[in-house]
Amino acid sequence: MPAQLDAIDVKILDILQRDASLSTAELAERVGLSQSPCWRRIQRLREDGFIKGTVALVDRHKLGFTMQIFAQVKMTTLSEEDRARFHRAIENTPEILECYTVFGEMDAMLKILAPDVNWYQDFVFSTILKLPGVVDVRSIVTLADSKNTTAVPIRVRAVR
Repeated sequence: MPAQLDAIDVKILDILQRDASLSTAELAERVGLSQSPCWRRIQRLREDGFIKGTVALVDRHKLGFTMQIFAQVKMTTLSEEDRARFHRAIENTPEILECYTVFGEMDAMLKILAPDVNWYQDFVFSTILKLPGVVDVRSIVTLADSKNTTAVPIRVRAVR
């Protein structure tokens, strides 16, 4: 746990990342503070960058995105300009939820939502393979979610 966080800060972060819809009064009651000190702590956690934002988690299935795919991409050596173009293109493609640089045979991994396999096939040819420097794509289609969370493990675990 970072030195600047005390036990109450950790409780606030843990509760908020699981349910950010709580009022300050409800949160204060759960962590054992009055409303004003709790509100000040939340503001400090925002200012210090521990809380990056507050969002609503939307059910992708209800919006027709029945497939979640991890696309591993192989890339050529890119200039700084081409690398910047690649990242801008990723940022501007809403179906690509996440992008990671990875070690190994492939260079990047993209998390993509798709309504169906035909749509995804078109997306590979019309979008992914047209990204700057991309020369190969390998796709991993998920069958089911056994765990899907945005919660960061805040409490430090003992190393065994």
